[in-house]
Amino acid sequence: MDQLVAPRSENRFSPYRVFSRDEWAALREDTPMTLEPAEVIRLRSVHDRLDIAEIEEIYLPLSRLLSLYVAATQKLFRAQQRFLNTVDAKVPYVIGVAGSVAAGKSTTARVLQALLARWPNVPKVDLITTDGFLFPNAVLQQEGLMDKKGFPESYDLPALLRFLSHIKAGRRPVRAPVYSHLVYDVVPNECIEIDRPDILIVEGVNVLQAGRPPKDGKAIPFVSDFFDFSVYIDAEEDVLRHWYVKRFLALRGTAFRDPKSYFRRYSQLTDDEAVAMATDIWTRINLVNLQENILPTRQRADLILKKSETHRIAEVALRRL
Repeated sequence: MDQLVAPRSENRFSPYRVFSRDEWAALREDTPMTLEPAEVIRLRSVHDRLDIAEIEEIYLPLSRLLSLYVAATQKLFRAQQRFLNTVDAKVPYVIGVAGSVAAGKSTTARVLQALLARWPNVPKVDLITTDGFLFPNAVLQQEGLMDKKGFPESYDLPALLRFLSHIKAGRRPVRAPVYSHLVYDVVPNECIEIDRPDILIVEGVNVLQAGRPPKDGKAIPFVSDFFDFSVYIDAEEDVLRHWYVKRFLALRGTAFRDPKSYFRRYSQLTDDEAVAMATDIWTRINLVNLQENILPTRQRADLILKKSETHRIAEVALRRL
């Protein structure tokens, strides 16, 4: 008989069930490990410490849960088709991944993409980041928003909403703009095509933003309205600052040295100067964005992955159905 795993925190008035790492890991059951060690290394970001144990204990149970959700949604879609006697095209199951700068969103998104694509039904899983929907630097400079890059007002929200609306309408292909972290700008005349995948992962700092209600009463969609499931990567502010500074120092000796890098001027900084610069950027920009725009959206996520200072996920909170 299978052993039942009870959540550590069982407050029936909370919208979430909270699991310790061990409790969550037990939910993997017989989900097979489909990634090789070399693939894990390729999937992690510069400062991440992603390892096989993290995937086995955290991401395999999550991929199992998501596969169940996707299958249930597809079953509901087929039932609706029979009820309406329609032949509507199947639309992608959309997963949002949110969280602060330096929290590890990109790694989480890539790991989920890799794992979900290897389930027995071999679904097509695509991944985009909302960086491509930032306004170009020329526009941000004109509007005085360069120091607010990543804040809600720095995105071409109508374009992002059109993209997601077309995705959920089953259009094919749908094009998304491309962003280069090397030149720190949207790449002109370049796009990525999303051609009706089974699953689409959308990663970005502000994807769970709700916004203000309209004064005239007309409905205005939010990005999260198009999500079937959402994940928030959480960590304490001091921990996030430490990770950001550490990543800045690592990039100073790698990507920042590229002659094409927007941040090339930082590659010549001393250790003390680099720490001071990174701390200043974090305090003036990223911390403000976190406190004002990102952190308030945490409770809108379906799943919250709480990280410790070691980058390991220590706690998982899953919204009740």
